[in-house]
Amino acid sequence: MELGQDDELDKLRERVRQLASRHAPPRNGRTGVRAPEAHEVPALQKWTRMLFEHQLLGVHWPVAYGGLADPHPLHESVVTDELIRAGAAGPVGGGLLAAAAIIGFGTVEQQNYFLPKIRTAEHIWCQLFSEPDAGSDLASLRTRARRDGDEFVVDGQKVWTTNAHHADWGYLLARTDPDAPKHAGITAFALDMTTPGVTVRPLREITGTADFNEVFLDGVRIPVEHVIGEVNQGWAVTTASLALERSSAGSGASLFGALERLVQLAGTVTRDGRPAIEHDDVRQAIGGFAADVQVNSLVSAFGDSRALHGTGDAADAPLSKILFSEINLALHEFGLELQGHDGVRIEGDARVWDSGWWQDAFLYARAFTIAGGTNEVLRNLIAERALGLPR
Repeated sequence: MELGQDDELDKLRERVRQLASRHAPPRNGRTGVRAPEAHEVPALQKWTRMLFEHQLLGVHWPVAYGGLADPHPLHESVVTDELIRAGAAGPVGGGLLAAAAIIGFGTVEQQNYFLPKIRTAEHIWCQLFSEPDAGSDLASLRTRARRDGDEFVVDGQKVWTTNAHHADWGYLLARTDPDAPKHAGITAFALDMTTPGVTVRPLREITGTADFNEVFLDGVRIPVEHVIGEVNQGWAVTTASLALERSSAGSGASLFGALERLVQLAGTVTRDGRPAIEHDDVRQAIGGFAADVQVNSLVSAFGDSRALHGTGDAADAPLSKILFSEINLALHEFGLELQGHDGVRIEGDARVWDSGWWQDAFLYARAFTIAGGTNEVLRNLIAERALGLPR
């Protein structure tokens, strides 16, 4: 199970590091899966184009659309981890998720139109899945799409949509058969976000930023040719996207960076007149986090190994996501605790540690226990689908 221990991936890691050090746009101190500010978008579009041009992204796409003939199965996982380790931004928007759906289920016409524009970042995508009453239980979504000749008329509301305020296109799920079982009767669409009836309202968060949005759909007309896959078969289309989102959320590269910051913080802040790291309980806690971070990395690698050998199951991606999010939350809570009264200071205060990084990371950390499916729901999924336990 020694994933990534070969010359090909070592060379790939070095390529990512070199490109990031020379060309990655400056990244602000925010942590987590965050939307850019409007003035940052052009630089991120240029960076996204560069990642594709250097064959760091999209390598598993069909060769006709820029993919490689025989890419290493772990190519994009390694690229993602190295970008995180370098503190560099990933591609702007949700284009990779949309591309996976279009490649797997879309028509040739859709592939010819959308994929080149995702590669050049001309189109920024968002994911229109979650609703006020359908988040982790996504199959309960209520947004309706009614057939009207050569169009579908869509009414409903989406929420927690990252990048909707920047997006050109949305990867939308809507219910097309209200009488079907909840996992059936759902259809996937490509939605032009400039269509009349689409209203985007940014949500201001506890971190002070607006990364997510509410999206209101009032009589929105979508051409039939923008259906992704078959009508009423949208759940099959989105299953692959959800697995990709959950496995990405479980990436442990950011935990290694946070652990390094924790060690530096513990060596800087004082307790009883001595650096905190000189106290046994602090060293023991940091040692525990070091073990947890390594375990998370191994669990993620184990899931990748099973997937590569065709032996994976429904528990792998949820398990990685749960483990990552709970270690991440505990680590950042401890980092804030080490700061004592200074932990309540915020960015802009001259006395705040690490320019307020810890405060932002602490406030955002709980989001990872919710995004991509709440940990409670994912535990039920593991119990029912992987272990065969009764509901």
